[in-house]
Amino acid sequence: MFKLIRRVISLILAIVIIVPGYALFITWKSAHHPPFRNSADVIVVPGAAQLNGTPGEVLLARLEEAKQLRDKGYAPLIITVGAGAPGDRTTEAAAGKFWLSRHGVPKAKIISLPVGRDTFTQTKAYIAEMKKRNVYNVIIATDAYHCGRSMRMANDLGAIATCSPAKTGPNTLEKSRTRYLIRESGAYLAYITLGRRGIHISDHLTNGGLVRYVYDRVS
Repeated sequence: MFKLIRRVISLILAIVIIVPGYALFITWKSAHHPPFRNSADVIVVPGAAQLNGTPGEVLLARLEEAKQLRDKGYAPLIITVGAGAPGDRTTEAAAGKFWLSRHGVPKAKIISLPVGRDTFTQTKAYIAEMKKRNVYNVIIATDAYHCGRSMRMANDLGAIATCSPAKTGPNTLEKSRTRYLIRESGAYLAYITLGRRGIHISDHLTNGGLVRYVYDRVS
């Protein structure tokens, strides 16, 4: 009996350690060694903060990465995605489209989807748009530690996703703090354990809020 209890406890401890460790490894690996192809159907820019139509530092870095990818001929079309925060006069998607059009990308080659302020909602929106156009290969231009979760969601929804981490801005590998890695690992873990059961968590929760939310849902 005691042997059985010890085995059960050992199994629980192994799960507690291995599963979060797996999420941490995937998030780190996707940031440092992201899968990438030099040919795709679309480039996607996940939304981030903007102020009155001017992209914030994070969104600007993603837009710059997307433009460079298109300039190199990796994909003909760019999709910007993201709603506005309460009180905003415009949306993250619209701010992204405006910036790209002002920097040489033809408006006809930019699709603006003003939907979602979290990764999963935005992913559903652009995947639906891609399916309407019968295209499936996407390069996601986003923060390094955001790559793993973004690709996993897109792949789960039927796309063939790779990622190109932003090389400027506050969330490059060189500038990202361990806190961002830990938070994205927690968000990735929440997605693979809860998200696939239809329980989705806002990207705007703090680290502590994320932990409390997951605990409340599974307890």
